[in-house]
Amino acid sequence: MATDWKIIAAGKKAQQQASIPKEWLLSNLPPQSVLDISGFPETCGLLSDEELQITRSDTDTLLAKLASGEWSSVKVTTAFYKRAIVAQQITNCLTEIFVERALARAAELDEHLKKTGKVVGPLHGLPISLKDQINVKGIDSCMGYVSWIDKPAESNAVLTDILESAGAVPFVKTNIPQTLMWPETYNHVFGRTNNPYNRSLTSGGSSGGEGALVSLRGSPVGVGSDIGGSVRIPSAFCGTYGLRPCYGRVPYAGCVNSMEGQDSVPSVLGPISNDIAGIKHFMKAVIDAKPWLQDPLAVRKRWSEEEYNLVDHGNGKNLCFGILWDDGLETVKKALLDAGHKVIDWKPLKHPEIYETLRGVWGAGAEEDYRTVTALSGEPIISTMVPEDAIVKDSGEWFVVDTGVSAFQLWQTQKHKRDLRQEYLRHWEDTVSVTGTGRPVDAIISPVAPYAAPPHGLNKNANYTLIWNGLDYAALVIPVSKVDQALDVQRPRNQFYNDTDKALYESYNPETFKNAPISVQVVGRTLEEEAVIAMSEIVDNALKTSKAKS
Repeated sequence: MATDWKIIAAGKKAQQQASIPKEWLLSNLPPQSVLDISGFPETCGLLSDEELQITRSDTDTLLAKLASGEWSSVKVTTAFYKRAIVAQQITNCLTEIFVERALARAAELDEHLKKTGKVVGPLHGLPISLKDQINVKGIDSCMGYVSWIDKPAESNAVLTDILESAGAVPFVKTNIPQTLMWPETYNHVFGRTNNPYNRSLTSGGSSGGEGALVSLRGSPVGVGSDIGGSVRIPSAFCGTYGLRPCYGRVPYAGCVNSMEGQDSVPSVLGPISNDIAGIKHFMKAVIDAKPWLQDPLAVRKRWSEEEYNLVDHGNGKNLCFGILWDDGLETVKKALLDAGHKVIDWKPLKHPEIYETLRGVWGAGAEEDYRTVTALSGEPIISTMVPEDAIVKDSGEWFVVDTGVSAFQLWQTQKHKRDLRQEYLRHWEDTVSVTGTGRPVDAIISPVAPYAAPPHGLNKNANYTLIWNGLDYAALVIPVSKVDQALDVQRPRNQFYNDTDKALYESYNPETFKNAPISVQVVGRTLEEEAVIAMSEIVDNALKTSKAKS
């Protein structure tokens, strides 16, 4: 008789718990009634003063001190490992934990630096966390499926090899939802990941483990994936920076995934960090490794300092941003105007058509894909992310899949997506007539979601993110503030765009969203990662300058 799937899942969870050094398990964890646990790693008592200093440091500082030998990789990796384990105990953000292996790798890097006086690469000694689907040889990538437990990867993903060759230390893998196709994070194997700023709220998904971990400074740089917002939603909900690169800019070969073979709207890998420098260091190191020589789908495009210096965008002077409204972006607009840039309203073009086209592409074979994998273990396909004991019940399906369409029907959907991209290109180019700079709009600033992180199970809207997946535009999330009980009150409205808009408005209560991060995304065009990073730095600096003055 086949082993019950619940027993297999429980065994995997027990194995995970056993992989944590006992001296790192805490007895002073905050009770569940304490919702904001973002400051707990600082006060828990597990980390020394030096380890706290290390984990508070920005990426530039970490890399400089690692390269000089002032901080050893063993010391830095240990500090972040301890903080990651604290994060795990309060948010449930990790899947695979491999302490001895990571510290052995760190020790090798320290020995190399000591003997040669040179770093192994641009990320020398830096711990990097990986979303569960990114393969590390000899370690599971079960991706929240009971069926894939105890199937260790036979080789590294291409990205894992590149990061190690650049001197990085992969040290943990992070939690995801079953199937990956959820904007929240829960599965039958590892359970639910909570938001560090309010544990009654979702951390987002599908890279929710990365979002929570990086937010708690349990990792200086993490890697997530994004097919409809899965890097950006957790980054926004957890108050971190996160980049959705374009198709093929970061190598995907060697990762496990759902819906493999669906190449019309592919998932992409992207970095999450507490500073934009971490995003830039990651992207430059990966691209400089020429990933197209290891992954045939990687784009052959070198890192461009010219593009980073915004040669196509007035060298970064007198930029014009288009703002996609309806989510309180006045703070960003004022900061940019004060910094000497222009801001105009962005008029969305056929966004509902783009949403539905993407859902048509994914839905064509998703149900069969999920059913095929879960049938191997007998585990049920998760149909709701709402906890069983939640007061608010599910408000309907998040992602209704088709039972299958013909190849010809799918081709028509993909053709329509291509045509919509063509229309949007012209729409963007036509803004040259209204910017006053002699150029089209340099970038769009948009909400990441129509709300801050909602209660578990209620993140039903990814339209602000998946639009850019359909168009294949690079987008970087910037944290702005947190929900303020006094400022962020419900403003009177008499008119609504549709029933969804009205329902979102009526569901808002400042108390529910207490302390939730508020973020925006800076959107550039296809393969404009360098420019998007640079323009995001400009937006971020403008916001920080504006806050300092106020």
